[in-house]
Amino acid sequence: MDDLNKYVAIYKEQLAKGDILIAYNGLVKFVMKLRTDFIKNLSNKYTFAGILHGYMDYTYFYFSNDLLKSKKLKFALVLNHLEMTFEIWLLGNTLSVQKTYWELLKMSKWNENRSEMPKYAVLEATLVSNPDFNNLDKLSKQIEDQMLQVSRDIISTLKE
Repeated sequence: MDDLNKYVAIYKEQLAKGDILIAYNGLVKFVMKLRTDFIKNLSNKYTFAGILHGYMDYTYFYFSNDLLKSKKLKFALVLNHLEMTFEIWLLGNTLSVQKTYWELLKMSKWNENRSEMPKYAVLEATLVSNPDFNNLDKLSKQIEDQMLQVSRDIISTLKE
């Protein structure tokens, strides 16, 4: 980074306008509510970990079940701030586990357009690509439905 002071000044200027803070806080609160709702609605299928904040690039939480744990895997429900999409990622507990499952899943439908493993995951699948944040109830339902479907598909593939 050539001139961090320059970037910090721009950052402060943008934060002072208030829009970024309002949007970021609203997005994080929405992901927190998703997690709470998933715990209420889906605790018979998955266990859920706490919310993690990336570097303003990702907000996410992990979830898993006994099968995934036995394979040293877990899912993440990810809000990708840069793309403004909701995604599900399959992750290994270690890089070596991720590499092993990348080899097994690199030809799967989730990785068909990739020539190398994603930076943080074995696979990444978009659940919602154009979220409507003006209808949060509908968006929550859409994310939950897609998350359940895609996670079921991934788990079925892992069982094969």
